[in-house]
Amino acid sequence: MQPVRLALSALVAATLLASSQAYAQERKDDYPSRPVRMIVPFAPGGASDTVGRIIQPAMAELLKQQVVVDNRGGAAGNIGVEVAVRASPDGYSFLLGNVGTMAINPVYYTKFPFRPLKDLIPITQVVDVPGSLVVNPSLPAKNAKEFVAYLKANPGKLNYGAPAPSSANALEMIQFLRATGTDAVQVNYKGGAGPAMIGLLGNEVQVMFVTFSSAVNFAKQGRVRMLGVISPERNPAYPEIPTMREQGFNMAVGSWQGLFVPKGTPQAVVNKLYQVGVAMMKDPQVVQRLGDSGITIVTSKSQADFVAFVKAETDRFGKVIKDANIKTE
Repeated sequence: MQPVRLALSALVAATLLASSQAYAQERKDDYPSRPVRMIVPFAPGGASDTVGRIIQPAMAELLKQQVVVDNRGGAAGNIGVEVAVRASPDGYSFLLGNVGTMAINPVYYTKFPFRPLKDLIPITQVVDVPGSLVVNPSLPAKNAKEFVAYLKANPGKLNYGAPAPSSANALEMIQFLRATGTDAVQVNYKGGAGPAMIGLLGNEVQVMFVTFSSAVNFAKQGRVRMLGVISPERNPAYPEIPTMREQGFNMAVGSWQGLFVPKGTPQAVVNKLYQVGVAMMKDPQVVQRLGDSGITIVTSKSQADFVAFVKAETDRFGKVIKDANIKTE
């Protein structure tokens, strides 16, 4: 009887294993079978939130599931990053990361326990958002050179807004002030560029570098004055504004955005999200809405290409922070 029992046990085990493998394959093929969460590590109103809400419908259509935007602002985006890192690695939570959270914060917040390239898997870049120099309309400056002259005549009297000391906005202003031999006072806002823009509108701060998409509508309404665009060429969404380079200021920092999932996410899910991420950026409504906001669509040639890009950006901003003698935390 013993051999019979052993054979029966082996048969049962094999059946269970086959069933389990079939179920796992079915679950993988069915991904996603429930709503997916897009973690945006900033408050509503900034470039990340704008991009997230523009791509949301197209992504939901491709995944055939609801995509829920989850704004988790605070700590220069680190709160949202932590939420993403701690999420289940099953593809049902992904992060819309940007240059600040993925390439600047890791070299600025040296004590932050999580690292994008160690704890998250880069999927693909989706956009590059040009920057812009904007001022409160109460200032007399009409262009970047006039603004520098105003700064020199009023040293330390202007406040500039920044989402955090480590943000691209702050680094751009620090580099600009150093390059022009001028001075201004940094005022930090929690939650991202949205709250900082509110500060500029209310004249709590008089100037800031901010993504073009966050400022263009306010500029067209006359509520802020855009002095220059940080991009190789003038932006079609507001072509009358000259680039900073045209005005003699060699600046080229944009705010790229991309998709990330927690480490341990199955490769099949990573592959699908890459395919969806690239496909959704070809959706006509996404193309039009991003173009209207002055945002450039940029997708990675491969998932591995995006991994290499994030590493190169981290190294680049590490050098910027070191060369500017910026104290890290």
